[in-house]
Amino acid sequence: MSKQPAWTIKSAEDYYGFKRWGGSHFSVDPRGDLRVHPMGDDRSVKIVDIVREASSMGLRPPLTIRVQDLLRRRVIQLNEAFLRAIKGEGYEGRYRGVFPVKVNQLREVVEEILDAGEPFGFGLEAGSKPELLIAMALLEQPDALLVCNGYKDEEFIQLALMGRKLGKQTIIVVEQVSELDAIIRTARRMGVTPHIGIRVKLATAGEGKWAESTGENAKFGLTPSEIMAAVEKLRKARMTDALRLVHFHIGSQVPNIATIKKAVVEAARYYCELAKMGFPMGLLDVGGGLGIDYDGSRSAYESSMNYSMEVYARDVVAHVKQVCAAAGVACPDIVSESGRALVAPHSILIFEAVDRIARDGDAGKPPRGKSHQVIRELEAILANKGKLDPLERYHDAREKRDEAHSRFTLGYLTLEQRAYVDRLFWQICRDLRARMAREHDVPDELARLDSLLAEQYVCNFSVFQSLLDHWALDQLFPIAPIHRLGERPTVQATLVDITCDSDGKVDDFIDLEDVRRTLALHPLREGQPYYIGAFMVGAYQDIMGDLHNLFGRVNEAHVFLEDDAEDGFYIEEAIPGYTVDRILGMIQYNAEDLCRMLKRQVDRATRADSVKPREGVAMVDLYERLIRGGTYLINGEPERPRSRRRR
Repeated sequence: MSKQPAWTIKSAEDYYGFKRWGGSHFSVDPRGDLRVHPMGDDRSVKIVDIVREASSMGLRPPLTIRVQDLLRRRVIQLNEAFLRAIKGEGYEGRYRGVFPVKVNQLREVVEEILDAGEPFGFGLEAGSKPELLIAMALLEQPDALLVCNGYKDEEFIQLALMGRKLGKQTIIVVEQVSELDAIIRTARRMGVTPHIGIRVKLATAGEGKWAESTGENAKFGLTPSEIMAAVEKLRKARMTDALRLVHFHIGSQVPNIATIKKAVVEAARYYCELAKMGFPMGLLDVGGGLGIDYDGSRSAYESSMNYSMEVYARDVVAHVKQVCAAAGVACPDIVSESGRALVAPHSILIFEAVDRIARDGDAGKPPRGKSHQVIRELEAILANKGKLDPLERYHDAREKRDEAHSRFTLGYLTLEQRAYVDRLFWQICRDLRARMAREHDVPDELARLDSLLAEQYVCNFSVFQSLLDHWALDQLFPIAPIHRLGERPTVQATLVDITCDSDGKVDDFIDLEDVRRTLALHPLREGQPYYIGAFMVGAYQDIMGDLHNLFGRVNEAHVFLEDDAEDGFYIEEAIPGYTVDRILGMIQYNAEDLCRMLKRQVDRATRADSVKPREGVAMVDLYERLIRGGTYLINGEPERPRSRRRR
């Protein structure tokens, strides 16, 4: 039998794909700890040190780590990619990007993006009244765009036009023809000239998980005939100077650059036609869709992308220029609404594996007394006395196990015998898996043994709160331990959360050419935490997570590099997760009322002498402490406080 090659740091990097999906932002140090490189250079921070620092501040996992320098770098990279493309193509227009607030509405995220984007005039996109209220207050740079998408009532329109009066570059994008009447009416009443965009419903459909939201059956956008109707409304209202922008969107996480190029060409034709009809125009908004390579395969697979940010910017600029040149129309300023590509990489969810659920161990000793025929037959299959091939052994073992289950239901097998049958079956499966590990051509049924035999690591988090897209859309996220990476991971496992829901699990993992059904992890050690990270979770997961089982938001630590700090970083902001009383308030429970109701019950029990007075006081104290405490599991003693620097 060939000897298994030694496990090295490079083995860990290859297996978990840190270099593939993380680029220059992640590495494993000689001690086997995962480090994050926020700026993609030699400066790095050990992630487990961030966890310990946050724990000393009372923020224990589950913990969202926001690497703010990485977020800033993504904003700068996007803007510089377009600047280089514009210069390289000799393009006469500008790039004027906006961040779609819906992708991550958290104040610290939006403010960091605006601060990093200020030198480039980077703006915001809002798709609802609450988002527009945020954008109106935060966006103070006069040259930055504020693009208003989504369904709009008169209040929304009035707020957007108020922005125009305040000198903001506010553009109201018409999603439905009926919105135009309200815009015209409200603008006249307020005495302001609106800046209007038209969202076109392209024939080009997107690709990936969100493909069905695009194309001619899309929820938003105007068809060619509706665009002509909108044009006539503007002419009739004497507001031809209002039309400034053409907008389109072909979905989130577009994996194939060919789809993007096709959509850009089609949208640019709409732009050119409207410009030739005499409208001032000036802006072409190519929407979102810029992808993230979640699995590192650099392919057109739905969790990847077959292009880079540089290629995306260059192709957009080149194709807009080509269409405009052919039409004899001046090149517009290019707007993009890239959200996922900016915020996904900066956020890491850290959670602890607190327990394990494993299949039955070795078969052990048979039941006392005379052995049942089905047990003797399974023992023979385990010993392979018939010299059967692996697939035949597996089929025979399954048949005998099913027979044993039927006999138990009918009362012909005892519980002890039934349990021994199960242990024999799983021992046969483990033996088959070990033998087939050395084979290249493995039948599908035997290849699935890894999943059948996988352990389940119980992890202190909620899939529904922190990884909702995995449950709802089968989105793959890179997942890996953040320490012990110098050790060979010997346990094939899936992850289950602490919700009371069988769907609260992660059993699909990234792989270079396919999807893994299990993830190799390390054995849990008594008294030692085992931390696992889910990466690239900064887009949508924070805000779309729900309150299933009332767990709520997790703790957050916002991290910046600091060269002269002992560990190379500092936590700028520490944000506690939701407490029980806060969540109860969201669903119409008052914590004070609940405490009073419980105290009444304890008082009755005390008067009835079923509870001693001292015991009753302790019960009330426990209830009140827990109702004001955190929602997730608390394991072990808190970390000892350490010295730290805060901004």
